[in-house]
Amino acid sequence: MNRRKKKVRRSSARDQGKIRGAIKPRAIGFALLGTAVIAAVIAWSPVGGALTGLTTGGSGSPSHRAAIIDQLGLTAPNAAFADDATAELEQAGYSVDYYSAEQVTVDLYRGLPDHDYDLVLLRTHSTSVVSRGAEEVSSVALFTNEPYDETKYYEDQRAGRLGFASYTDGGELLFGITADFIENSMLGRFDDTLIVMMGCDGLKNERAAEAFIGKGASSFISWDQFVTAPHTDAATERLLEHLLRERLSPADAVRQTMLEVGPDKYYGAVLKAYPPAE
Repeated sequence: MNRRKKKVRRSSARDQGKIRGAIKPRAIGFALLGTAVIAAVIAWSPVGGALTGLTTGGSGSPSHRAAIIDQLGLTAPNAAFADDATAELEQAGYSVDYYSAEQVTVDLYRGLPDHDYDLVLLRTHSTSVVSRGAEEVSSVALFTNEPYDETKYYEDQRAGRLGFASYTDGGELLFGITADFIENSMLGRFDDTLIVMMGCDGLKNERAAEAFIGKGASSFISWDQFVTAPHTDAATERLLEHLLRERLSPADAVRQTMLEVGPDKYYGAVLKAYPPAE
């Protein structure tokens, strides 16, 4: 696999009002998850009050809501993962909304807090290397699958909250959202939602975690560097079992998952929870 460092550029206004920024991870390998997030996210049941207001519903009508946002579906599809995760959640009493790759747009992210999800799972490309012109900043960026257009979302681009991203140098440009977008452009607030961001670099720094928690999420789970798609899919399935069946806290569920699946064998990525256990 290509191990070249991914890079993300944030948009900035230039002469005559044009947008010239980019969120651009370079040469992401075939099986590599290359954003944050997705972007990825999961919210679950507490043990001993580790999370507030979140319990499994068991049989009967669903008592909680979950979302699976599958931005990665275009580049590393895994229908079995979506089916298995949905079944696990439904068994625990969640109703599940599945967003296919084509539905992952800037406005899907923008309106996410208003859907009142207890759990959000972000299966998305992501990266922590963000630059604006010559300046590199500490952030995390999540891919959309919406083609980049410098005339759209102008104020968000001008403020550096949106940029453009590509999987390879010279590849198709897509919109990407930064932690600043989560903080300042998402509408409404999460209600103690647990976010599991399955992509690369989600906890290489704390910017995405702090942004989601600042928007009302209870916890944020993600990887500390590059991770392959098969590894994050397998780890997330185990994580769900520990969260939903055993009702472990996020930190304990992450710890148990890592004991079972270990770091990513190609990149050494470790799954972590934020805030960390006290």
